[in-house]
Amino acid sequence: MVRKKIREYDSKRLLKEHLKRLAHMDLPICSAQVTNSTDFTALLEKEKWLSSRRLVVKPDMLFGKRGKSGLVALNLDMAEVIQFVKKRLGQEIEIEGVKGPITTFIIEPFVPHKDEYYLAIDSERLGCAISFSECGGIEIEENWDKVRSIFLPTNSPLTDEIRGKVGDFIKGVFSVFQDLDFSFIEMNPFTLVDGEPYPLDMRGELDENAGFKNEEKWGNLEFPLPFGRVLSPEESFIHDLNEKTSASLKFTLLNPKGRIWSMVAGGGASLIYTDTVGDLGYATELGNYTEYGGPSEEEMLKLARVILDCATANPDGKKRALLVGGNIANLTDVGATFDGIIRALKEKKSELREANMHIYVRRGGPNYQTGLAKMQAIGEELGVPVEVYGPEAIMTGICNRAIEGI
Repeated sequence: MVRKKIREYDSKRLLKEHLKRLAHMDLPICSAQVTNSTDFTALLEKEKWLSSRRLVVKPDMLFGKRGKSGLVALNLDMAEVIQFVKKRLGQEIEIEGVKGPITTFIIEPFVPHKDEYYLAIDSERLGCAISFSECGGIEIEENWDKVRSIFLPTNSPLTDEIRGKVGDFIKGVFSVFQDLDFSFIEMNPFTLVDGEPYPLDMRGELDENAGFKNEEKWGNLEFPLPFGRVLSPEESFIHDLNEKTSASLKFTLLNPKGRIWSMVAGGGASLIYTDTVGDLGYATELGNYTEYGGPSEEEMLKLARVILDCATANPDGKKRALLVGGNIANLTDVGATFDGIIRALKEKKSELREANMHIYVRRGGPNYQTGLAKMQAIGEELGVPVEVYGPEAIMTGICNRAIEGI
């Protein structure tokens, strides 16, 4: 499971749409999203309710405690909302030590209310934890002793712990949680409007790995970066490349001055290699996190170019290491994958030598002997030290060799 946070706007959109489908409940939720590209005239034309109701506006940026941070404005008309947004859109703020600009707001109707309830559903390894309280709102942490929690094992039905409209609502939310592969839902608070549940503030996380079966249900969904995280040009390039392919291509720049770089196949193997370097005391030397799966030769070439450009930048005479690793592949043609890497290595011959790069390779799977032989040969051709290991070697053994080398 890969838990990915989504915006409050999307959480409520999915809840409203699928609560009706699964539990026959109509939520009178209205919401509008505002970014720096929003045309307010067009927005008012599309969302007529914005002109006729009192409104709430707040950042929709994946961080909490917005009310305590003075970032929620209540009971405004649309002119006041526009003024509030324009004053803060693009403004850099600091939340719990993290700085970043506000880029997205959510606008909703202002709902006068008295009661505030808390609900959270959290996916765990063997089931789900469900928490509920009649004392929700911004003081929930101070009232945590009033929260009731149950653990529901996988495939177990949700019993009538709470009855009435609130109980029916919780069961409906749980059905949406399961059907859409949510990994986390929190409403803090939800209230009752004319006796009907109404979520005022909501957070959601989805299992990104379930996207293949939920494309239609999720609709036009964005997985935003965490607050304060801005993609580098290299990361943006790989992100865009990943969006256009059925392969998986991930690249995160950790430390541009790092001396240990990775080009590892598979998410699991990538994590193991990264953790191993960290466990050996060299986490601060990690230049990047990379994982790939099922790329064509051209896609592998583009990914390898980006990694090598970063890994060889600003040579300082000190040795550097490149880990080209992975588990034993099941379907990936290792030889073909290495062809893309080898083409990139040839292009970067002078940069590799200037950066004093040492390359350590460990791979297994279909056609791996051919791939390893090619890697050994390209090292000799370029005059760059290359060590190759097959599946007989411990998967993370090259981490030790790389650390010894630098």
